[in-house]
Parts: sequence; C-alpha cells; structure tokens
Amino acid sequence: MEWVKVIHLLAVLGWMTGIFSVPRAIIFWKREYAASAAFGPTGDLTIRLYRFSLGLGVIAIITGLWLAYLWGFPHWTHLKILLVVALAAHYGWTGRLVLRARRGVFTESDRFLRIFNEASVLVAIGILIVVVYKPF
Repeated sequence: MEWVKVIHLLAVLGWMTGIFSVPRAIIFWKREYAASAAFGPTGDLTIRLYRFSLGLGVIAIITGLWLAYLWGFPHWTHLKILLVVALAAHYGWTGRLVLRARRGVFTESDRFLRIFNEASVLVAIGILIVVVYKPF
C-alpha cells in the first residue's frame, strides 16, 4: 500500500502543477497572441503542460480511489472525492479554454482567468484540510 501512496503523491504534485499554472499560462498566451496574431512558444508550452498534467491527474485519481478502497472508504474520503471531482471539472474547463486558445479564441479576461486560477487553489486547500484532519 505504501508504494500506491508514493505514486499518488507524485501524481498529485504533477497534476497540481498543471492546475495552478495552465490558467496563468493562458494569460501569457493571450498576450503573446494579441501581439503577434500567431501561435507562438507560449501556446505550445501551455498545451504540453496541460497534456502532461492531465495524464498525471488520471493517475492521481486512480491511485486515490485505490487507496480509499484499501482503507474501506472512510467517511472523510467521500468529501475528498467530491472536492476532487470539483477540481477535475475545473481542469476539464481549463482544457476547453486551451482548445479555444489553440484556435485563437481568447474570450475570457485576464481578471477572470486569475480568479479562475485561484478557485482551484481554494479547492486544493479544502482537500488538504480534509486529508489532514479527517473530519468525519
């Protein structure tokens, strides 16, 4: 079971990197596109980061569910799973933003993207609180 925890933590770290950085990278991509009207290196980097962290997110979710199963799904894991679903939905929305940006469509403001980015931080903090304190 310990090796599953290690894989889970490594995958979570990688996924969080994408969750926290891709919306911010879209802001820089948007500025680059406005200046050059071309697909530049920031866009390429953003797409690669999203894809890489998406794979790690899948691994994190699978190993997290595996651990919850091994522990017998204690009550606190239900809340954690709910918060992870919210984070996964957020990341799915981020993917839509990346796909639109790839077509040169940047409709969200910098302010929206910053707030969108911070929302994921709040959910991640909630997950950490649940995992550390196990409130149920």
